This record gives sequence, structure tokens and C-alpha cells, in this order.
Amino acid sequence: MKKLTITFNSPVVLGFIFTSLAVLVLGIVTVGKSNQLLFMTYHSALTDPLTYVRFFTHVLGHSGWDHYIGNAAYILLLGPMLEEKYGSKRILQVILITAAVTGIVNYVLFWNVALCGASGVVFAFILLTSFTSFKNGEIPLTFILVAIIFIGQQVYDGLFLQDDISNLSHILGGVIGAIVGYRLNRK
Repeated sequence: MKKLTITFNSPVVLGFIFTSLAVLVLGIVTVGKSNQLLFMTYHSALTDPLTYVRFFTHVLGHSGWDHYIGNAAYILLLGPMLEEKYGSKRILQVILITAAVTGIVNYVLFWNVALCGASGVVFAFILLTSFTSFKNGEIPLTFILVAIIFIGQQVYDGLFLQDDISNLSHILGGVIGAIVGYRLNRK
């Protein structure tokens, strides 16, 4: 009988999840001070070097266990498959691009709103996943349905619900995932 071993099969995804977990625990221990300082983006002075750091690190912060678990579940479900197909470098690029775009757009458009969490990354992964069986000259029906369901829900929620969820970050993440998925699979 072959001995079972645990493998570190998806280094970027697992690193992201474990780092986010450490940031969550740090946020609980510091009663949110660490999130305010490093892991949430908001309209702060452009002369503050941490403003630029937070454009990327806000995706590691979460408002609580439920927020973290919701994002981590999707990332752990979709991320390893994407990392296997596209490679660790590409998945890290998707995470960084999504973080930068959502952080900068939030900074520019929503002066009084703080943003934290990996929901934009989740939506990038969801749309990127729908391109895994893409062939040149074809648009997968799964992509169309995923785009309508996930992006459509975010547009609806953004227009008709008043909550603390950044629907624009979800939409931007989805757009990034769709663009990356198309570009990586069109050959």
C-alpha cells in the first residue's frame, strides 16, 4: 500500500490564504489597528508611502471570520486548478493586478470608503475559470452564463442594495479575470 503524503500543491494560492489568515488573526489581536495601517485601502495622503502599499495589501485584510472564510473557500476551490493550468507566476500577476486596480479605483472614486478583502480576486478567479476550456474563435457558453450571473448580480446589488460590500471591486475583478482568461487562452 502506497503511503499518503500531503503536498503543497499550489504555492501562490496557499501562500495567499495562509498570509490572509495571519493578517486576520493580527487584525483581531490589534482590534483592527493593523488593518487600518496596512490591510485596507482608503483615501489617505499621496505623500504617505503606505498609501501605495495598501493598494496591494488590502486584498489580504478581512473584516472578520465570515468575510475571510467566504473568500478563502472560493480561492481554495478555484485557485489550485488555475495555478496548475496557468502557473504560479500568472496567478500571482492576476492577484497583484486585481489588487492594484481595485485599490486605485476605490481610492479615486470613493473618497470616504475603506476597502479590504479578497472579493475582487475571487471574482477574477471565477471569470478566469470559465475560460479554462476556451478555444480560439469560440466563446464558451459557461463564460457567458458566469458573466451574466455573477457580474449581473453585482450590478443589481450595487444599484439596489445599501450594504458594506464593494460591488465595483467584484465587477472589476471579474473584468480582469475575463481579460486575462481571454488573452491567455486565445492562442
